[in-house]
Amino acid sequence: MNDWEERAARRAEERERRAQERVASALARTEQRAVDREAASRLREEARTARRVEEEQRRATLAEERGARPRRRQSTGALARTGEQRVERDTRHYATDKDPSRIRTLAARGATPEALAAVFGVTVDEIAAVLAAD
Repeated sequence: MNDWEERAARRAEERERRAQERVASALARTEQRAVDREAASRLREEARTARRVEEEQRRATLAEERGARPRRRQSTGALARTGEQRVERDTRHYATDKDPSRIRTLAARGATPEALAAVFGVTVDEIAAVLAAD
């Protein structure tokens, strides 16, 4: 083997060695990235768990505070504006208008003579007489 062939063989060996080093380096980087990703994932999961526990504790504290507060009535409408309660009127002794045309209208809408008699405070015969007078 002459000098030129020896140098060519050394160059080929060096190229092969450098290629092997690059492959080994790439494999090492890939493995290191996988380890780093796994560590980062574990840290994120731990942080997520810690946040979840903290959030649950905060919600429990808020719920306890809310439960400890005295209840207050939620008012709307006129009561909220004026602060006055509505007066419930006693309407037991009010007279209902026993207008025959009104009785006929209600009967035409489907009210039964028994229901009309109960509402107007008269007998069923009187309602039947008003309806028969058509």
